[in-house]
Amino acid sequence: MGLGRFGSSLAVELTRRGTEVLAIDNRAKVVQSLSGEITHIATADCTDMQALRQLGVPDFYRAVVGIGGDLEASILTASLLVELEIEHIWAKAVSRQHGRILDRIGVHHVVFPEHDMGERVAHLISGRMLDFMQVDDDFALAKTPPPKQYVGVPLGRSDLRRKYGVTIVAVKSQGQEFTYATAETVLGYGDVVIVSGRTDQVERFANLP
Repeated sequence: MGLGRFGSSLAVELTRRGTEVLAIDNRAKVVQSLSGEITHIATADCTDMQALRQLGVPDFYRAVVGIGGDLEASILTASLLVELEIEHIWAKAVSRQHGRILDRIGVHHVVFPEHDMGERVAHLISGRMLDFMQVDDDFALAKTPPPKQYVGVPLGRSDLRRKYGVTIVAVKSQGQEFTYATAETVLGYGDVVIVSGRTDQVERFANLP
């Protein structure tokens, strides 16, 4: 519901992965521009219950409200999906207050794309991390080069968990794919590791020289 940057990117990617998608937007030009990239796409008013029923929305068990700019339309669309008893409803929020309202009316998953992306980029800019993902409020995964002091040392002898509270879960050597890390894994220069732990501990480890 809603094919702005967030909604259209999501719909196109889901279609590319083989998921059956119904995308709805009230702007005919937007719908026409995406008609060849999404499984099913329609021009309709997402705040109109009759239109949603005619398009078969109740037959879907997952729905995403990608409307951000029009808060009234976002909230009304989400409330209609709740009324239709869709099993899993995601909705984009543009502010904390917007998110609280969506949560109170019964949306199962509220997402903050701009905030989350800004937070992620801040982590990448401020250190050596190549990628970063916040898994929970205080737990994260990061892709980063290994600190020099641990190159050539088997992970089982590195004592990383005691010193830094982190665990290296996967390693990728140059020209190869990621593999699970074991106690016998020896890191090399040019490797990339996936490290997990509390957010502050992951940041501290990733910033080691």
